[in-house]
Amino acid sequence: MVTAELAVTTLAAFAVLTMMCWGIYLVVTQLRCVDAAAAIARQAARSDEAGVSKARASAPAGASIAIDKRPGLITVVVRVRARPLGRWLVAVPLEARAQVIPEPTVGGTP
Repeated sequence: MVTAELAVTTLAAFAVLTMMCWGIYLVVTQLRCVDAAAAIARQAARSDEAGVSKARASAPAGASIAIDKRPGLITVVVRVRARPLGRWLVAVPLEARAQVIPEPTVGGTP
């Protein structure tokens, strides 16, 4: 009887540990998306294409990045479908958005 209880307790502890790791992975991936969106938006506001390409490298693997440049606002959206702990688990869609006002250039137009 003690052996059965120990087996159930061990499996329950393993399940809780797995879920905690899954949650931590999702939080870290979301923060990487937020950081990447902010960095890309900052560099796009400065019209620094080299900086934009470097900032794109900080996005999570497999992320799609959309940059919308309008006269008064630059919007960057980073989307990724996170698959924590293996390809056989359900994918979780994550998204981060950053908006900045374009900085004026030397000629005075953004």
